[in-house]
Amino acid sequence: MNFEEYVAKPLLAGVGITVPRSRLAEDPAEAAKAAAEIGACVVKAQVPTGKRGKAGGIKLAANPDEARGHAEAILGMEIDGHRVMKVTIEEQVPIALELYASIVSDPQSRSPMLLFSAMGGMDVEEAAETNPDAMRRRVIDITEGLSEEDAAAACAGLDLGGQEADVASTLVRLYAAYRMFDAELLEINPLVITRDGRVVALDCKLTVDDSSAPRQGEIAGRASAEKMSALEAEARAADLKYIELGGDVGILANGAGLTMTTMDAVNHYGGKAANFLEVGGEAYTKAHTALAILLKNPEIKSLLVNFCGAFARTDVMALGVVEAWKDLKPDIPVFFTIHGTGEEEAIALVKRELGIEPFDRMDDAVRAAVAATGARAA
Repeated sequence: MNFEEYVAKPLLAGVGITVPRSRLAEDPAEAAKAAAEIGACVVKAQVPTGKRGKAGGIKLAANPDEARGHAEAILGMEIDGHRVMKVTIEEQVPIALELYASIVSDPQSRSPMLLFSAMGGMDVEEAAETNPDAMRRRVIDITEGLSEEDAAAACAGLDLGGQEADVASTLVRLYAAYRMFDAELLEINPLVITRDGRVVALDCKLTVDDSSAPRQGEIAGRASAEKMSALEAEARAADLKYIELGGDVGILANGAGLTMTTMDAVNHYGGKAANFLEVGGEAYTKAHTALAILLKNPEIKSLLVNFCGAFARTDVMALGVVEAWKDLKPDIPVFFTIHGTGEEEAIALVKRELGIEPFDRMDDAVRAAVAATGARAA
């Protein structure tokens, strides 16, 4: 779950991190009214993505008329595929230093990690390329948490304008929010030190673990809508796990792990997967819907069906696909590989009903599916 800035920053304020005064506006008149209350302000597009400034989605305004004009220009614009429907009107802050701070879930250490840099206010990837040593990393023992001493060590040796203790305290509070909201990423860029000595979060990016939604009921309903294609939305409505990937080898498999393994194999043999789509033990009942969605993608040039059954029987899954295939009558080549419970019956069914010989080895089926895309393109 991703959260826009106007939702995330009040959560920071709730753990004691200072944020600027702001108002949410959905039209230019509301923006002008908010600016009249706040004074010199920043008009900021509210979308769940970064680099809003580069896209023209963040503008300074000295008065309500300027705020109105900026809101008119920003509302309705598209940033990274997201249409801007709201802006915040936020007080301008006198900046002395810009810092970067985040807590991320680090897959290598399997722990939370603090990232901290005195190079804030810019693209963090760009900054890391320019100066790799500028980003400080500290793995956090989840049983111990982030102490004031650990946070102070992350700040040590940097010129923070005498506000080292306040910055360290902010980092500790940031970690507290990360834990409190089951975050995968909680980022402030920039975290600023103002000319009057305050430490203020000027932005906030929050990504929360989807599986924590039952625990995070108060905020889960305020998450940004996922950016989905029409086919992804159709699959979601049918309770299917489907993601478009831009390739031309369609994939239908049972189980998320097997589906990802199949995608990796397609990539290994020089192809590119068109989708992630796993149907699990529901393949018999959902095969028709799943296959119909796949076939609506005009980029697919071949289809790879990979079933491996343990508790779920492969002959039952194969029957669902066979019946769907006979009804939909696709004109693309299909390649099967079937193993596990009921495989003899499943293989016999595919041979009898479709006249197709399933491959004994997954690698052979993958190679054939990848080769078929080249043949159709020619």
